[in-house]
Amino acid sequence: MPGPRPVLIVDDDAGLSATLAEQLSLDGEFAPVEAASLAEAEARLTADGARFDLILLDIRLPDGDGRDYCVRLRRDGFRMPVVMLTGVDSEADVVSGLDAGANDFIVKPFRLNELLARIRAQLRGYDSSEDAVFKVGPYLFRPSAKQLHDQAKGKRIRLTEKEAAILKFLYRAGGRPVPRTVLLNDVWGYNSNVTTHTLETHIYRLRQKIEPNPAETRLLVTEAGGYRLEQLEDITQA
Repeated sequence: MPGPRPVLIVDDDAGLSATLAEQLSLDGEFAPVEAASLAEAEARLTADGARFDLILLDIRLPDGDGRDYCVRLRRDGFRMPVVMLTGVDSEADVVSGLDAGANDFIVKPFRLNELLARIRAQLRGYDSSEDAVFKVGPYLFRPSAKQLHDQAKGKRIRLTEKEAAILKFLYRAGGRPVPRTVLLNDVWGYNSNVTTHTLETHIYRLRQKIEPNPAETRLLVTEAGGYRLEQLEDITQA
């Protein structure tokens, strides 16, 4: 299964931030990182190799307004969901936050189960979008850019449209085997001229690009009647 989802918590209330981080990490579903100011959040987001799937962003922070920062994030190309946190339940705050580019709004104090439900809902939408970034073995995978980035080696791998579509579908299967016919229908649609040989050819070319040793597949694994994506964190390119 894919690993924990990295979540950035930006809030200067140390007690609340620590509680959120503790609760989010309980079941291994999320990997929370804390920031107590906008400057610290910026450093976390722009650190080498940084990746966050969602941001919990307080409105009022010591060094600025979270809404203004959200505008800047969107302008700079950050597309992950942003859930704004506020202590004031006013329509003006909600409207201004959403206008700034936030995806959702939750008022303090809030119930943890409600926050978790909203986070999961936003991540489901994000994963279905073309803005998503996935961790695949040693790579960061950006389907919209049709690109894999091996951060450890500073190497970028270009994929074809079909290769990216195959990889995205296998990732979203969560480590479960996907039959060849399902992959064919999803990637090519109903087309009587496309055969399993076409898929096998694309799988072969994809393995040449992403496997440390294409002759000994460890990432894109063949299963009975289909394929499975193995989420191995320690794969290194030769």
